[in-house]
Amino acid sequence: MSRWLERTRLEDASTVLRRALAAGFLPPQEPYDPYAAYNPSAIFHDLGRVRARVAELDASFPAGTLHAVAIKANPVVEVLRALVQAGAGLEAASLEEVWLALEAGCPAWRIVFDSPAKTRDDVASALAHGLRLNVDNFDELDRIARMLGKSRPPLIGLRVNPQVGGGSIALTSVATRSSKFGVPIERRDEIIAAFEAYPLVRALHVHVGSQGMPLETLVEGVARVHSLREEIERRVGKGRIHTFDLGGGLPVAYRPEDKGIPLSAYVDALKAKIPGLFAGDLALVTEFGRAIHATAGWAVSRVEYVKQAGDERLAVIHLGADLLVRRAYRPDEWHHEIDVLDAEGRPKTGPTEPVTIVGPLCFSGDVLARNIVLPRIEPGDFVLIHDVGAYTLGMWSRHCSRRIPLVLGYDGDDLSVLRYRETLHDVVAFWSRSRPQPSRNES
Repeated sequence: MSRWLERTRLEDASTVLRRALAAGFLPPQEPYDPYAAYNPSAIFHDLGRVRARVAELDASFPAGTLHAVAIKANPVVEVLRALVQAGAGLEAASLEEVWLALEAGCPAWRIVFDSPAKTRDDVASALAHGLRLNVDNFDELDRIARMLGKSRPPLIGLRVNPQVGGGSIALTSVATRSSKFGVPIERRDEIIAAFEAYPLVRALHVHVGSQGMPLETLVEGVARVHSLREEIERRVGKGRIHTFDLGGGLPVAYRPEDKGIPLSAYVDALKAKIPGLFAGDLALVTEFGRAIHATAGWAVSRVEYVKQAGDERLAVIHLGADLLVRRAYRPDEWHHEIDVLDAEGRPKTGPTEPVTIVGPLCFSGDVLARNIVLPRIEPGDFVLIHDVGAYTLGMWSRHCSRRIPLVLGYDGDDLSVLRYRETLHDVVAFWSRSRPQPSRNES
């Protein structure tokens, strides 16, 4: 049974939260104890669901396909470690993410390095580690060739922008005609000439986007670059393109009325449109991120205060625009369902009323939901925020220097700490002048 579109039900979140309460992870602050570790909020990640999605990817694509999950979607090392142990690779958009991948135990050959702004040091480190490298532009390609000299390169690909246009969310569309990513496919002759001039390039890379992109556009982007593969091999020889990297890109249904795209529908559409992609003469790579993580994660915060402000009843919680940056700044484009549980973690019942959920940050836009109808919220209750597994903690805002919250993972009855809440010392160290000594392996 597919778990690709599965979301966390309120009752299931309640069960896990009550288990966390029983284990002492989120104790109430009454009676007040100045020496107790107080976690007013926590993020939960369903590792069982993540592992099931990796298994579904393995079953849906040809044997040997590398599924390199995008680190930027969720950079918590223990989450990355769970992915690696499930057989996935990792896709890094910066050298820092490369180091997260290595810390998570990912073998170098399963790390795909995609940054559009690689420095010479970045390239040198990637080459030294033997990572897979996707080149963003011709100047970068020339730089890599000069740095390699006569050395045998790792697998190097060229990112091509298929120019299929944007989706419904402009800020996350990466295949418009003027996108900053990759070489535009309209420069077809130059791309083919680059493959002639640089034998080290043996792969093609494409990424269209994810949220707000229809299935037809996602598939068309892959099809355009695959047709380029055929032209290249007519010029430089059959078999020159060793690997085809499809990128990521399946949207998530954040609203109950939204319809997500099943993985099976995407794979079937690819097979129908581009049968040569599955002919067996190409190694394939995918770079899913949001679709793996988003609906596997949810967060809770205790309600600290409830107050009346004009005609609105405000519930003040400990998560806001620090965790949900896109929700706060672009509320029409980014949505999260919200529920309320009582102080013991049970779904709250009783009369409902409108309430505005506001975060802890010192600016007026820190609002997660305005006049949402919920059972009456009281201080000490929990607000549950759904579908925060991707592009939330990885985009954490340091405004007001709030501490990154506790992160817990679960799989069935197992519950474990994936990341402890930051201490006050951690925050001071982040903003301080002192420099830690680099490790002996750091370049």
